[in-house]
Amino acid sequence: FSTAKMLSTTAASFTRASRSVLKSRSYHSTQLLLEKLNVEGLASKVDLKNQNVLMRVDLNVPLSKEDDVTVTDDTRLRAIVPTAKYLLEKGANVILCSHFGRPKGEIIETGKNGRLNPVVPRLTELLGTEVKKVNDCMGPDVEGAAQSLSGGEVLLLENTRFYKGETKNDSELAAGLGKLADYFVMDAFGTAHRAHSSTAGVADHMKLSAAGFLLDKELKYLKGAVDSPNRPLAAIVGGAKVSTKIPVIESLIEKCDTVLVGGGMIFTFYKALGYDIGASLVEEDMVELAGKLMKQAEEKGVKMILPTDVVLADKFAADANTKVAAADEISGDWMGLDIGPESLALFGSEIAKANTVVWNGPMGVFEIPAFAKGTVAVAEMLAKATAERDAVTIVGGGDSVAAVNQAGLGDKVSHISTGGGASLELLEGKTLPGVAALTEA
Repeated sequence: FSTAKMLSTTAASFTRASRSVLKSRSYHSTQLLLEKLNVEGLASKVDLKNQNVLMRVDLNVPLSKEDDVTVTDDTRLRAIVPTAKYLLEKGANVILCSHFGRPKGEIIETGKNGRLNPVVPRLTELLGTEVKKVNDCMGPDVEGAAQSLSGGEVLLLENTRFYKGETKNDSELAAGLGKLADYFVMDAFGTAHRAHSSTAGVADHMKLSAAGFLLDKELKYLKGAVDSPNRPLAAIVGGAKVSTKIPVIESLIEKCDTVLVGGGMIFTFYKALGYDIGASLVEEDMVELAGKLMKQAEEKGVKMILPTDVVLADKFAADANTKVAAADEISGDWMGLDIGPESLALFGSEIAKANTVVWNGPMGVFEIPAFAKGTVAVAEMLAKATAERDAVTIVGGGDSVAAVNQAGLGDKVSHISTGGGASLELLEGKTLPGVAALTEA
């Protein structure tokens, strides 16, 4: 790659043949998860009245630092309500099961790795019914509590990670959980990429296992976006490091029409192009691979677009001096902390052409206002694409989700993913153990 050649191919974008033979396929979100049973399918197969249903959820909510008890953000609690209420309306007894933090096999009374007691009051309010709680998640006492449920009651089990075997998919714990119910509903997308006793192993001990509404929606959007998108399909990949996103970028090159790259990882790509990157972040051991990824995109006829200009700072701080420079004009002790205005116009023109857009990772150091413009602008572009053209826009990954919510645009995109690692693994095309374990539809 010569610098002159790459400047033109990066900015004007590997345009050579977007291989228009990629025929446009309609994106039907309701038809994508046909291979696994969902909770409505379960209710159509079985009369759930007075049946025990074990529901794996994610109750990992932040607690107040002052008292270690008060829930400060109930987003994850609210997320389980549609599935839980649906099951209760069908007359089922719902047994809720979740880990909480990382106690690593120890019983911890309070705090972010402790008992699940703090979520009980808010869950009771949200579900409109008493939430009973037991202090274990298997054994004779828990089995007795489960057997005594009737008429649509709710029982919350203790933190599954009080058992060391939970994270090793221990068969004894899976069997213990299996004794509590005949049916299993998986609604914890954020842990679906883990083969744990309560996410995967337990399904072996159930008559039927189904996806809850939350998991169902995640699979429909994320799998749908890459498996049967309404083209053109564009991916926006950001974040600090190339190393954490390599499998995703490789997978997206196989499936996308356009890949837009932002965030700190761009400097590793610039280094591969022979540019001076000043004091910017770089992964030296990834430079060669970055070059290969660009070549791979070019050979596939996929437009892989790097920013043509960047916002530079003389230090990593809110009060830094800043300036905008072309991608091949960075020098000295200046470091790039955001993508520039010309790049945003270029990204905007590509997003405007796409009917499906997947975004993972911020464009700059969005936590500092001076370097948040790129990330906020991309969030606004996605919201506009959804509002004006009904484009399918999907945001996955913790930082990009935080950025979209920070910009007040969380409800303006098609879907915000609740899982970080799980989202990435789905986009990589991996099978998630917590999904693989479910009953075929």
